[in-house]
Amino acid sequence: MINETLIAGFRMRRISKRPANEMRQSVDCIFGPNVKPVATVSSGDVVEVEVYDCFANAIRPDRSLKEVLGSGEEMFDNPVTGPIYIEGAERGDTLAVDILGIDVGEHAVTALVPGFGALEGWLTEVPPVTKFSEIRDGKVVFVTSKEKSIKISIQPFIGTIGVAPAVESVSTVTPSRHGGNLDTSYVTVGNRLYLRVNVKGALFGLGDVHARQGNGEICGTAAEVPALVRLRFEVIKGKRIDWPRIESPDAIMTVCSARPLEDAARLAARELMRWLVADFGLEEYEAYMLLSIAGDIEISQIVNPLYTAVAKIEKELLSQLG
Repeated sequence: MINETLIAGFRMRRISKRPANEMRQSVDCIFGPNVKPVATVSSGDVVEVEVYDCFANAIRPDRSLKEVLGSGEEMFDNPVTGPIYIEGAERGDTLAVDILGIDVGEHAVTALVPGFGALEGWLTEVPPVTKFSEIRDGKVVFVTSKEKSIKISIQPFIGTIGVAPAVESVSTVTPSRHGGNLDTSYVTVGNRLYLRVNVKGALFGLGDVHARQGNGEICGTAAEVPALVRLRFEVIKGKRIDWPRIESPDAIMTVCSARPLEDAARLAARELMRWLVADFGLEEYEAYMLLSIAGDIEISQIVNPLYTAVAKIEKELLSQLG
């Protein structure tokens, strides 16, 4: 469903999330080249998108994960709102997505899902445990079993965001070259995400917003929230990239996913080297050495089917190249 309003003189579209009773795993929980778009927008358009949390709001303060699992009802895995068809986007282009705003709700849920998480097999069998946290005054209020509160500043970001792969559909739980479940905290307000376009129209989707997540997301979930996200799109014609890239006011970053984790880190470093060579005039081995001196490798998540690493370097250093 699409509603249109004028904000500051330009057209703003709101794209609503699909009603829960109309959702399907084969439509709402995949990035795929053959899924029918829910909306069409143009390069330069600003869009508001409603998104579910990673549990499609099935887990609520009055209903725990254990109760949902015991009910036998279908659970939707990491649903996204979309796909959104971007006019003018074609294979071989790059889609730039400016993240303008993320509004989150008043409650977040964190859960231990049996069989899932970085320490699965290292701990005793993980039971289905649900923790609800209020969001007050810009903080996640994490209350312990002894009624002690820890207040954690929110840092909202989009956990799952991407475009359709060229041929086969991919679960929204899996990150890869098309984007997907990156769980990277840099996909946040004020930053620009670059995605390779694999099919006509790009077929863009997003969901799985987190109010706060630590690097690694070790239990498999963070402070999961429904949200309203504001985005602006730009199609960069003829610009081909291999993996997602992020540009913040202060740094450039590449985001790659693989197993084992060291392969994700190597891929991210290599992709950042290619960016430095193509756009900043460095020779390949110069870029290699510069990243060894001044670059950083960070872990985003180690729980999804593929692990995600980020390679980054500060813009201030690159500005010295003129």
